[in-house]
Order: sequence, then structure tokens, then C-alpha cells
Amino acid sequence: MDRVALRGLKARGHHGVFPREREEGQTFIVDLALGLDTRQAAASDDLAKTVHYGVVAEEVVAVVEGEPVDLIETLAERIADQCLKHEGVQEVEVVVHKPDAPITVPFDDVTITITRSRV
Repeated sequence: MDRVALRGLKARGHHGVFPREREEGQTFIVDLALGLDTRQAAASDDLAKTVHYGVVAEEVVAVVEGEPVDLIETLAERIADQCLKHEGVQEVEVVVHKPDAPITVPFDDVTITITRSRV
């Protein structure tokens, strides 16, 4: 399976369990790896035979900016579901970064990584 990757998609969301997270929001960063067969697209040089990663990027940002959830696990699942709506995408790996998570000790990042497929 071939992979189309999008790294570092940034969007402001209001996800989290604390009132401050819901009220003020914070930046979330999303990395995607879309699994699909790109041979037909390469042979025909036709965008319609692959996934339009620009559209996927816009959809993922809309999910992050959309309805708040408590957990980044839930957010990652919603993003994966959106990606799998694209006909050619057979699997997706989603990494959601929450670099401004409300943690009281020094840290660089908090992430959740999930892999989902049509199977």
C-alpha cells in the first residue's frame, strides 16, 4: 500500500476536560498517513484516481475546529473516520498533538496515535 502523508496540520480547537480548555481553546497539530493504491493515478496522471490531500487537509482542520470533545482519543477517531470517507483511502494513521496540554511539569508534547482501516 502506498502512503500519502500530511504533517503538521494546525488548527485551533476547544477540546479538553477542563473549562479553561473549552473556553480559550488551544492549537492542535495533526499528522496523517493515508494508505491507498496510487498506481492508477500515476499511470493516468489523474487527480481523480487518488486522494486530494488539499481537500483532506481542509476536512481535518474542520474536525479540529468543530464540535468540542473531552479526549484527544475521540478527536483522533473523528479525524480517522473523516479520512476513510474518501473512496481510495484504505487505511489511515492519525497522530494528534496537544503541545499546550494542561500539565504541571515541563514537557514537549502529548500525542495520541491511532491506525484505522476499512477492514
